[in-house]
Amino acid sequence: MSKDILSKLPPNFDMEIAQKRFPVMYNECKNTVVCQELQRFNKLLTRVRGSLMDLQKALKGLVVMNADLEGLAKAMTNNQLPELWSKVSYPSLKPLSSYIAELLERLAFFKSWLDNGPPTIFMMPHFFFVQAFMTGVLQNYARKYTIPIDTVDFDFEFYRDRPAAPPEDGAYTHGLFLEGAR
Repeated sequence: MSKDILSKLPPNFDMEIAQKRFPVMYNECKNTVVCQELQRFNKLLTRVRGSLMDLQKALKGLVVMNADLEGLAKAMTNNQLPELWSKVSYPSLKPLSSYIAELLERLAFFKSWLDNGPPTIFMMPHFFFVQAFMTGVLQNYARKYTIPIDTVDFDFEFYRDRPAAPPEDGAYTHGLFLEGAR
């Protein structure tokens, strides 16, 4: 199973390219957000890839099987997210197979953002830290109109059809979960 996961994982994001394509700019706070997200995913990918390679070596008897690797093997056998990964991961209660599928979706979303520029619609569940994205959207608006950010608030509109172009202000999002709403 570890070979299957390793074969599906893309390489780490190239942060030099990301920082050139999305430099820190006063007018575009989402540039900072995407670079921070890519750093978090790189940390997760490094942990996942490294631990799986170490587990393969331990199973072949090339390295000592330590408690972390034993926990990884046990979690994989039980289709659970290994604790070793959860320490650097986004929160997830999914079984391991669903977690890997979701991780690949998240990575594809950010790879597309890196390669093609900001998406028209931002997938909220794909962010490690959604609050940073939301704050970035607020900062962009406040800076554009030179008003204090603490006076800016969100306003939501729901669309039946997917918009083809980004909005002049704000952001189109998908996957926002509401609790207690009616």
